[in-house]
Amino acid sequence: MTTSELTPPQDAIPGLPVRTQHAPRRRVMGAGKQMHAGPMTYVVLVVFALISLAPLVWTAIAASRNNTRLAQTPPPLWFGGNLFKNLQTAWDQAGMGTAMFNSTVVAGTITIGTVLFSTLAGFAFAKLKFRFSSTLLLLTIGTMMIPPQLAVVPLYLWMADLHWSNHLQTVILPTLVSAFGTFFMRQYLVQALPTELIEAARVDGASSLRVVWHVVFPAARPAMAVLGLLTFVMAWNDFLWPIIALNQQNPTVQVALNSLGTGYIPDQSVIMAGALLGTLPLLIAFLLFGKQIVGGIMQGAVKG
Repeated sequence: MTTSELTPPQDAIPGLPVRTQHAPRRRVMGAGKQMHAGPMTYVVLVVFALISLAPLVWTAIAASRNNTRLAQTPPPLWFGGNLFKNLQTAWDQAGMGTAMFNSTVVAGTITIGTVLFSTLAGFAFAKLKFRFSSTLLLLTIGTMMIPPQLAVVPLYLWMADLHWSNHLQTVILPTLVSAFGTFFMRQYLVQALPTELIEAARVDGASSLRVVWHVVFPAARPAMAVLGLLTFVMAWNDFLWPIIALNQQNPTVQVALNSLGTGYIPDQSVIMAGALLGTLPLLIAFLLFGKQIVGGIMQGAVKG
């Protein structure tokens, strides 16, 4: 036994036994090392991916068959040879060229307006001090509890008074800003945008417009990407208000697809082909910009 083990510590209390304590060994993971997923992780991910893709795959299978085969039991489980024929029929019957263009204009304009106005309003509620800010925020959130069906009749009467019936601005104007987008951006900017950064820009002589452009927008970019993607998908898939405000001569994609279900015996294969056509732009947009959107989300998470 060594002398250091017999010598009590200087802060030991007289009369009490001295216990030698050894620091526990801790296993520390080296910096830069990544955790590897186990086999069960891949199994769960594959199962969820297959479940998510099942409706899209079934739509493509049904679009490649004919109405007679779809009515048989059991239903088809593999692709047929009528896909391009049914796609062409759906394109011609529904006027998908005009519908695609109108939906792109409507969804793109609504997305830009919602992201811009919601970011500005969220910044105001998050970082600016003004009277009745809490009351206005509660009123904004409260509008989310009102069913949109209640606003259909007064909204249509308002648009009719403006002589905007069957025009695209009838669909665009009421949805240029959303209460959800405002609340979403407000919650993000409260944590992601330091108040000191805004005050430093003010000290440097930046105007309100420059603060928004050079400080707020860069900090809110990840949340803006997520809100833009959600808004574009919702605007593209919206059916209730466009079917009321527009007609078959100037339709969006969802209004055009409604015309495929007419007839004594609707052709389900053609309807599925039209649904597949209406889904393809969303898939292409996500394939093109999904990596940037996910990258922006991860960048915001790391910065936070």
